[in-house]
Amino acid sequence: MLTARFTPPAVPELLVHRPELLGRLAAGARGPLTLVNGPAGSGKTVLAAHWAADRRAPRPPMWLTVEPDDAPGAFWAYVLEALHRGGVTLPPEVGMPARAEGVTRSFLVRLADGLAASPQPAVLVLDQFDTARPPATAEALDFVLRHAAGGLRIVLTSRSDPLLPLHRYRAAGEIVEIRHADLRFTHEDAEALLGEHRLDISQPGIRRLMERTEGWAAGVRLCALAMQRSADPEAFLRQFAADRTTIAGYLLAEVLDAQPPPTQDLLLRVCVTDRIHPDLADALTGRDDGARTLAGLARDNAFLEQVDASAWYRLHPLFAEVLRAHLRQRCPGLEPRLHGRAARWLAGTGRLTEAVLQGAAAGDWPFAAAQLVDNLALGRLLTGMEADRLGRAFDGMPPGTAGAAPALVAAACRTAAQDPAGCEDALRRADAALTDSSGPAARLGRAFLGVLAGRAAGDLAAAERAAVDADRLLGELPPALLAARPELRALLSAHLGAAELGAGHLERAGATLTAAVAACGPQGAQHPGTEHPGTEHPGTEHPGTEHPLCEALGSLALVELLRGRLRRAAEHARACLAVAERSALPPERRAGVDHLVLAGVAVEQDDLPAARHHLDLAAAATGVRPDPATAARAAVIGARIALAEGDADAALAALHAVAVARLSDRVAAELAVAESAVHLGRGDAEAALKVLDAAAADGPERAVARARALLALGRGACAAQALEAVPAAGDDGDAPATTVRAHASLLRAQLAEEDGDAEEARRRLAEALALARPEELRRMFVETGPWMRRVLDRDPASARLHGWLTPGAPVRTARAARADGRPPVVEPLSAREVEVLRKAAEMLSTEEMAAELFVSANTVKTHLKSIYRKLCVTRRSDAVHRAQDLGML
Repeated sequence: MLTARFTPPAVPELLVHRPELLGRLAAGARGPLTLVNGPAGSGKTVLAAHWAADRRAPRPPMWLTVEPDDAPGAFWAYVLEALHRGGVTLPPEVGMPARAEGVTRSFLVRLADGLAASPQPAVLVLDQFDTARPPATAEALDFVLRHAAGGLRIVLTSRSDPLLPLHRYRAAGEIVEIRHADLRFTHEDAEALLGEHRLDISQPGIRRLMERTEGWAAGVRLCALAMQRSADPEAFLRQFAADRTTIAGYLLAEVLDAQPPPTQDLLLRVCVTDRIHPDLADALTGRDDGARTLAGLARDNAFLEQVDASAWYRLHPLFAEVLRAHLRQRCPGLEPRLHGRAARWLAGTGRLTEAVLQGAAAGDWPFAAAQLVDNLALGRLLTGMEADRLGRAFDGMPPGTAGAAPALVAAACRTAAQDPAGCEDALRRADAALTDSSGPAARLGRAFLGVLAGRAAGDLAAAERAAVDADRLLGELPPALLAARPELRALLSAHLGAAELGAGHLERAGATLTAAVAACGPQGAQHPGTEHPGTEHPGTEHPGTEHPLCEALGSLALVELLRGRLRRAAEHARACLAVAERSALPPERRAGVDHLVLAGVAVEQDDLPAARHHLDLAAAATGVRPDPATAARAAVIGARIALAEGDADAALAALHAVAVARLSDRVAAELAVAESAVHLGRGDAEAALKVLDAAAADGPERAVARARALLALGRGACAAQALEAVPAAGDDGDAPATTVRAHASLLRAQLAEEDGDAEEARRRLAEALALARPEELRRMFVETGPWMRRVLDRDPASARLHGWLTPGAPVRTARAARADGRPPVVEPLSAREVEVLRKAAEMLSTEEMAAELFVSANTVKTHLKSIYRKLCVTRRSDAVHRAQDLGML
């Protein structure tokens, strides 16, 4: 007999100590059965050997490595030898198996009796028990275990569940199980192992390693060894390819080659998809054994697992990567054909995104593009969680690919990349390819992109024409298809409304954007000020509309800001932030319009710390500005804040950085008004008047700005004449904003004061204050300089009545800056975030918090990021202190 089979393998010199698992093994050895179950390389044998070498048990465990060719009789002969070598003395009448093919029941009875009579239980490790193929071996082992009266305790290591009646052991509480999930290395385990290898790897590098290996112990060990040989270990982690490392050799030899040829063929074919359904496997192999083979592989822990008890399976990503590399070497040219088959099966079962990705991977661009066009899903290239993934899928599509669908997809991709010229070129190709026989879906796709292109180009007429076409084509489409795409109408309205906003038609934009919000379903209709009769959908949810809802709410907030309705603007902006948070909109998709509006509100209310804070957050948003008009308005708000902070040069720089080529006259006039205010702030009234006179568009805002400049130049009569262009009342339609009317009244009061008409001055000032108070418009009064203070000093009653003009007064309802100079909380913390913050206050690590809250570490990190944003901090300790200051903890 081979001595090596009775000796535990040597424990690796560089070892990760896992006391919790060793403790579970020790506890299991106090009962009849312990099962250590996991795939190849998961550390089963290393763990058992480490425990066997620990030597803290009264009697060291005995060891037997099971071999595939062990027939039942031979197996029991080896068991007797292991017991003998471990010092277990059995009665002579137990005897030996008479033949290799099997043992008699009388032998098993004698053996069980002998073990039962032993003064001390025998603990036997059966390593690689899954190789014991004959069912008779497992049945006999179960018999001895149940009749040895506690005299035998077994520790099994196995890649698959043994043919023992595990349910009985579980029901009796006589089994301890350590499975794959328990054996996976944690982040700390990997960090410790890399440290043992004297590798100083960054935390992002370790996270990358864990993502690639999913905690597979052998994968982590093999990577550590490879990194030791690499001149730049961090670069190895970033670049290592599965087909060039020892990991590939290990997986191919230990997992793939261990399977029969038909199973190897199936694995090589199904590796082209992220998820595998048995029917999809059959479609890829042309056979009908997918269900049976996949179930067997999952049962055997062959780096394939069932997804959430569904009919779907997934390969370990590293194994899938190795298989794909092997497929390309072994069967050149087969991979694209498999992608094509998978694409059609997925499309036939309604899995649109996966079908598109597989079609693109096959290089079948007409098929992949047609999936998006025919299913009215072009919007998915622009918004949503899958936008980046779908966009990257078409990166390889050759320019000029023939067909209307590829041209429309190219136009959508160019729109997402903020490339108006590229979009227009692709749309021209689409127009050339579309014919009278083209279906309504393709023509609707063209109209949809026409709305977006019109918005991006600042061409409202083009956007409106496209919107009319889209509205007509919507009626030609099957209602069931439209019902499956609730985001389509919302996107159309959101972009049309934004185009109207860009052209300065605030009233129309407000109505269209309100309709867009309402089209998003109950989640949109619940926002105040967005009631839109006829568009409510009581009792229904509209999944997939979160992103158009964000888009519409952000634009609507900007509309209200420009109308001077600061409270409503702030409500929409905060609602936009909440939707983005709830839908986990990635930062690269956030344009920051919500924070921009909050900055604009804060500066008009003279809350400069909050204004700067929100402007910084808006600037930090990595998403690009959706159109030139929004970028221009961002510059105006930034200039207002810079001027209020006393930095006129920065204010002018912000305004002069705007490209005016694609701006409407109205938006260009907004820039001119902002620039005139900067010149006035520098005491250069001539320059202020000059920039206004050069503006093409007229309007009440420009009239007020001209009056202000003329007043500064001492030309009171001309200033009064300029103010005649400002309507005195009415806030409906495209009437002057509240801010404009209040400012006009304030200027009239100053003019009356200069004329010596104290009564008129008092009346006009009261009028301005009455208009400004509901929205707490303080900034315009601050900009009058000492004049306002002198007026209030002469009229103590009025000063008391309008105490809200003083920063920090009790009537102040805007979110005030705190005494520590930091802005207040934008949104309240959710209940879950408060729980996480409490755990952070207890100095728990991320993993400890995750364990106590029964969530993943990534979930805890997501909550922490949200907490940091809401509390305006960047560190955990600061978040705790700030929450304590605010009374949240």
